[in-house]
Amino acid sequence: MPKKGSLLKELPFLVVVALITSLLIKTFLVQFFYIPSGSMENTLQVQDRVAVNKVPFVSKSIDRGDVVVFRDPENWLPEMIDYGTNKYITTAKSALVAIGVLPNPAKQYLVKRVVGVAGDRIICCTKDDKLSINGVEVDEPYIFAGNKPSDMTFDVTVPEGKIWVMGDHRGASADSRYHQEDINKGFVPVSKVTGRVVAVIWPFKNITYVPKVDVLNK
Repeated sequence: MPKKGSLLKELPFLVVVALITSLLIKTFLVQFFYIPSGSMENTLQVQDRVAVNKVPFVSKSIDRGDVVVFRDPENWLPEMIDYGTNKYITTAKSALVAIGVLPNPAKQYLVKRVVGVAGDRIICCTKDDKLSINGVEVDEPYIFAGNKPSDMTFDVTVPEGKIWVMGDHRGASADSRYHQEDINKGFVPVSKVTGRVVAVIWPFKNITYVPKVDVLNK
């Protein structure tokens, strides 16, 4: 049995190793995010915590149908409220940011579904009120019940290095459709993507795997 003194000497080392391991996991493997809005209902609910797989994005491999988290590409979101003046709360939250439990407030994030990748032409809407992708009229099973594919018409072709994203709750999502006047013309640079949402991990009643749904390749 190790002596009490030796355990106390090893404790700081063990804490450092645990922090380094957590940082490596956050940097290269998995990061966790909180869902603040209903733009992805019913796939993701308000206040869900999700696990984001970062591994596929080392090679920038993003597929149509992926649900992705990405950094705000061009002021899509308002300024984030500061943590506050309480130094203990600020220190605690900063530590949680460092290990990936909370997102970095200096980098605002969004979550949407990839509807188009480089080369895709997306048109809304057909005479049957559906999206057309590369000339194929598609059914989108993930759309929030009662929503149309879009109340806004558009005809876009996704350029190289970009993706076109939309929320599953189309009536409550200020996505690529609403930012076509920005520098990226509503497209999200692949370089802004953090990773793919793979699962809801909390609350317990919502725990589930989040699959890719490619409506062109069912």
